[in-house]
Amino acid sequence: MRTEAEFTDLYESHFSELAAQVCAYLGDATEAQDLVQEAFLRAWQRWDKVGGYEEPVAWVRRVAWNLATSRHRRNQVARKFLQKSQAPESAPAASPDHVALVAALKQVPAKRRQALVMHYMADMTISAIAKETGAREGTVKSWLHRGRKELAALLADDDDTTAIKLPAAQAADPDTMPIRIRRGVTGAARAPRAAGRRASVKEDRS
Repeated sequence: MRTEAEFTDLYESHFSELAAQVCAYLGDATEAQDLVQEAFLRAWQRWDKVGGYEEPVAWVRRVAWNLATSRHRRNQVARKFLQKSQAPESAPAASPDHVALVAALKQVPAKRRQALVMHYMADMTISAIAKETGAREGTVKSWLHRGRKELAALLADDDDTTAIKLPAAQAADPDTMPIRIRRGVTGAARAPRAAGRRASVKEDRS
């Protein structure tokens, strides 16, 4: 896979999904798109080598995540010197479930948030996440377990229940579970609930 046409096909096939993953991590769609475009640009500059990999998209995803992590750290430093911290407006096309999920993910610590996005949105296995992040598989499982509990508490409410159906990395993976949003008005996302309230997700006990 070294031709310009094959690079174009890779870009068109995977740009949107990678941008969605980085957006869920950073909480800013425009910033996420910029970083993914930068990752693809770097891939193009090394296309003679990257194009020969078994999965070129894995290389692009790794670069995009590295860029996102660096940007996240810089943003954290900048926030210490800023008085305001207003969340970016959600894209008009985003569904209420997606808006609520991204808002809740922003309140989950970075490592757990990255693991959740990689596992549920990028459809990556625990072993793949461990390899990409440099963490042990047991650590990744801990991130997922704790992150799910935090999301469950943040997304839970008192009325109607709607499941967010995210791709499962493996159907038989005991660490894969649905995340549910409860809200009272159909089609309208409710504000995330305080972490101390009861979660609406049934935890795996296997």
